[in-house]
Amino acid sequence: MLSFGAVERNVLIQLLEAVRAGETSTADALRELERPPIEDRGYAQVDVHRAVRLGLPEVIFGAGKTAEQIEGIAGALLDRGQRVLVTRLAPESAPRLLKAFPDACHHEQARCLTIEVPGRMAADPCGDVLIVSAGTSDIPVAEEARVCAEAFGNRVELVVDVGVAGLHRILAQRDRLAEARVVIVVAGMEGALTSVVGGLVACPVIGVPTSIGYGASFDGLAALLGMLNSCSAGVTVVNIDNGFGAAYAATLINRGDGFR
Repeated sequence: MLSFGAVERNVLIQLLEAVRAGETSTADALRELERPPIEDRGYAQVDVHRAVRLGLPEVIFGAGKTAEQIEGIAGALLDRGQRVLVTRLAPESAPRLLKAFPDACHHEQARCLTIEVPGRMAADPCGDVLIVSAGTSDIPVAEEARVCAEAFGNRVELVVDVGVAGLHRILAQRDRLAEARVVIVVAGMEGALTSVVGGLVACPVIGVPTSIGYGASFDGLAALLGMLNSCSAGVTVVNIDNGFGAAYAATLINRGDGFR
């Protein structure tokens, strides 16, 4: 099955197949392959070769970038036939990007923007990811994980507000937990839900601490330390509020050896 980046890698395979079938000349193929792997935009060195090397293309981190810069980087990726994913997009940048790219989709709660390549068929999903959000306040980070995991080619399901303050809520989800290949647990406060889920499933669990909580949570540090100290074996943890990082790791788990 093909993931987000594997589709871009497949473009190269299709080019080679076209040469073998006589549909493309070796000269035309060579010109395409001679295109540099880096697009120099002055303010950014866009790695358009990353999808071929790693199976997932370059993702645009929107925080700190102007709408003009994001537009230029996105244009470089689209010019190479690569789909676009922007994370941590500032709300004020969205209108310009939606105007510049009519095929773009703004995921407001996730603070993400995606742009599909017109006419490209969607790849088959590469695995099942269940994202579990401890509280309603954690949903924005869970949504970032969802949007990114779907963009990377996973089947994704989101379950919200099942934190340990009402333990019966997560226990009621045991059938869904058992069906997942990877579970991403998004939790603030003390981050205890990650340990609970880790003790219920046989698949990898990725904890995402969020910056939600009162003063002693130290903007997510308490949840981070709680997850890192989990007594559930096999739990791994990404940085505070890093839904993107969890989605990326889950994709690599789901993909297994499928890329090569």
